[in-house]
Amino acid sequence: MPKSANYLLIGSTEPYSGKSTITLGIAHELQGQGISIAYGKPLGNCLTPTSIPTDADVQFITETLKLSQNCIRPTLLMLDQSTIEKRLLGEEKTDYQKSLAQYLQIEGEDLVILEGPSTLDEGSLLELSLPQVAEILNASVILVTRPNSHYYIDSLLSAKQRLGSSLLGVVINDVPGSAQETVTTLVRPFLEARNIPVLGILPRSSLLRSVTVEELVKQLKAQVLCRPDRLDLMVESLTIGAMNVSAAIKYFRKTTNMAVVTGGDRTDIQLAALETSTHCLILTGQLPPDELVLRRAEDVEVPVLSVDYDTLSTVEIIDRTFGSVRLHEPVKVECVKRLMAQDFDFEHLFSHFQLRS
Repeated sequence: MPKSANYLLIGSTEPYSGKSTITLGIAHELQGQGISIAYGKPLGNCLTPTSIPTDADVQFITETLKLSQNCIRPTLLMLDQSTIEKRLLGEEKTDYQKSLAQYLQIEGEDLVILEGPSTLDEGSLLELSLPQVAEILNASVILVTRPNSHYYIDSLLSAKQRLGSSLLGVVINDVPGSAQETVTTLVRPFLEARNIPVLGILPRSSLLRSVTVEELVKQLKAQVLCRPDRLDLMVESLTIGAMNVSAAIKYFRKTTNMAVVTGGDRTDIQLAALETSTHCLILTGQLPPDELVLRRAEDVEVPVLSVDYDTLSTVEIIDRTFGSVRLHEPVKVECVKRLMAQDFDFEHLFSHFQLRS
């Protein structure tokens, strides 16, 4: 007789904490250990630009893990404005808890990994919040958080109160080097003394936070002036070229894989940037660059973008893009596997679910 599956629900305390990163890292390790898994995201919220609404994270993880169709649990609905409005008007009356319960009738895998909503509250309108999903499926929960605010510990303590024994543990993700000691020596013991196991403390990775030039083009509504064939380059940092050229060169040499934002009339800064580790030049002020700059950019294969925004607005948009980047590039997948292998407590996971290791 087939065994009923265990359920692991991966949630977060706030959006863009790294749920997909942790999901992928866990799933990859389990596959490597010969443990059969299924994957799903009951509540979709990352639409792909296709005629059939699909969650982009589901599509990416399915393809990356090479999961067969019978190892995918269905996304029950896409959380978009139309769905919310229909629910508020009483036109959408589907019992999604009943739909979710049908997951329990599918048997076979050792572990079903489900990606939960972005917060503990998201999905409440449709009765698919993280605590509700955990209760219906009797799932164990791993919460992912980032120490990017002073109240992330409060969020974890509150989550423990709501989830109780369902909370298997937490992962503190994207920890800056300056916070590493505090998180390890103060935060971890504090949480574990309150029965909140810390399963991993993952250091900040400039690669994981990086974005493609193509994504910057999209977010900035930029015009590509040259090398449209190199929009796959990864940008890890942002530099503003507003200083004198000698100071700029010293600064540029300390930074790698950067986007340089500068005025379209700053030919000296633009040429200096192209001699260092620049992956993208972003020109503001609606001024066309000198032909010399474009020729050099062509030679060194660096895309040059022109934007209609001023420098401050451009920088704000790029900063937001860095903070909300998704894990959709193969080079990032390899980085995730490496980080998880060295910094995540898989033995705790194997022991809890009685999986072979």
